[in-house]
Amino acid sequence: MTEMATLADKISIETAMPVSQRWTAKTVYEQLSQTAEAYGDRPGLSFQIKSGPKDKAETLSWSEVHARVTQAANLFRKLGVGESDVVAYLLPNCNETAIALLGGATAGIVNPVNPLLEPHQIAAILRDTKAKVLVTLAPMPKTNVAELAAQAAAEAPNITHILEVDLTRYLTPPVSWIAKLIRPKATGGHKAKVLNFNAEMAKMNAGALDFEEPADDGVAAYFHTGGTTGMPKIAQHRHSGMIYNGWASNELLFSEKDVLLAPMPLFHVFAAYPILMTAVVSGAHMVMPTPQGYRGDGVFDNFWKLVERYRATFMVTVPTAAAALMQRKVDADVSSLTYALCGSAPLPVELFRRFEEATGVRILEGYGMTEATCLVSCNPATGERKIGSVGLPFPYTDVKILHCDEAGNVVKECGTDEVGEICVSNPGVSVGTTYTEASKNVGLFAGDYLRTGDLGRIDADGFIFITGRAKDLIIRGGHNIDPAIIEEALAGHKDVAFVGAIGQPDAHSGELPAAYVELVEGASTSEGELMAYAEEHIGERAAIPKHLEIMGELPKTAVGKIFKPDLRKAAITRIYDKALRDGGIEAHVAQVVEDKKRGLVAQLASENAAVTDDAVTQVLGRFARPWEWAAK
Repeated sequence: MTEMATLADKISIETAMPVSQRWTAKTVYEQLSQTAEAYGDRPGLSFQIKSGPKDKAETLSWSEVHARVTQAANLFRKLGVGESDVVAYLLPNCNETAIALLGGATAGIVNPVNPLLEPHQIAAILRDTKAKVLVTLAPMPKTNVAELAAQAAAEAPNITHILEVDLTRYLTPPVSWIAKLIRPKATGGHKAKVLNFNAEMAKMNAGALDFEEPADDGVAAYFHTGGTTGMPKIAQHRHSGMIYNGWASNELLFSEKDVLLAPMPLFHVFAAYPILMTAVVSGAHMVMPTPQGYRGDGVFDNFWKLVERYRATFMVTVPTAAAALMQRKVDADVSSLTYALCGSAPLPVELFRRFEEATGVRILEGYGMTEATCLVSCNPATGERKIGSVGLPFPYTDVKILHCDEAGNVVKECGTDEVGEICVSNPGVSVGTTYTEASKNVGLFAGDYLRTGDLGRIDADGFIFITGRAKDLIIRGGHNIDPAIIEEALAGHKDVAFVGAIGQPDAHSGELPAAYVELVEGASTSEGELMAYAEEHIGERAAIPKHLEIMGELPKTAVGKIFKPDLRKAAITRIYDKALRDGGIEAHVAQVVEDKKRGLVAQLASENAAVTDDAVTQVLGRFARPWEWAAK
């Protein structure tokens, strides 16, 4: 572990040697082989299907992980997957998910797919990636993943084989017997050949690959972004980008002695790269409790006991999960924990403080994105952290704050603390080829720098602060929602003239979708009727508005475009005022202003001199957007 507490430390690491000399492996499989040789007897992956601290768990050593990845890669090749062909998986977490990811990236290109999507969205991804093999669940009580896979495969005739993972093997009798008896029948409707993943892997050579890996730095993974519109973009990741993610976290945070408790989904880059690939590079132990991770039954209630069971040194979380954990007593020995890695959405300041006070665990907030093969920055493990910042760029990552035109031409490079678009260059950025569809890359780059679409600033110490999103995405608990899907659906109603969809503040999810509607002249439909229409016509459940409001006229720009900053200000005012009332605080939002450094800030007023900052912070500190007094 190398200490990086300041920007000067980062520069020192970079000047010591070029990034090309930092690791020797050319592929993910070669890196895994090196780790298995060095730490073969050490635990690599653990999974337990139930959340109890004494429930059955399966732990694979790094030698066993290597053997199974070898078998999986050989199996995929036997089924016709070449180096440029795609292995998709539609799976919750389990050891087989990690094996499918690493094995798919070895045999060809792996394509993780979010099992929370609708069947037509899954099918669209499978068609776009031209996947040949789909790894998914066998029919299982209490989950519809097998049915989703079958429906999607019926709409994606390019799938030739479906490999099923039977989760009943993780259960103990008599529950395992009952699960097999009451499991739903397999769904047909597709022409793919269905095989048992573990049974077929067991037939394969575990000692070595039956084929030679390409020597060049080829594409190893396809990760889809969003997906709420039914037409997600496919980002492609190279072996070097995946290894860089593992190397950077390992260099600054981890060793083979660490245990990472990670209830995060392996269809997302956060779990796949800074966690799994870090374990692959470092030899650390990655633990996955329940298929649904934090969503699994009892995970929050048992979380601290799981920390004690595995003697976890790192926990991985997101703001929504951290908030839920703060509603549970720390009822176990968590002294082994050193850090909590937090990403996906801004962490409210009050939650940050409460979490550290309750657990004694240091939170490291970070920033990454699918298009950059994840890692961009993180608050340093040693030295100063800045609450509200996403930290310093990782070594060999360069971040600039730019003003660009639509084509990506740089109009201006911003100075210290000046807000602009965050643009990134690092080994995880594939310049000009980020997306598989060439047209999607047009205007995506400013020279060699990926335009993230996020607005932010860099302070004098090199720390990055995110102040907004140029892309207008709504981020609900780390899940990206395109507001266009809400707007297009509601615009289909005969009485609707204009729609503006935004993310309104939420103490649990960070943001929830809200819709503001302007009716055609003479229309008399109600908000209840429009909400029912939205529920019927918006295919993505997470995108259904939690608030819908009819306005006499939506705010618009001089050219007639809906002016969303005013809608966001209205939402902040409404949500914060309600929170203050519910909390018994005699204060209200006087106005919401745009601050160059902090984005939208709620300015409060109160006629009661007894209202304290601490009382307000207890209520509004649960939200990501800041507040201040207008006058008191």
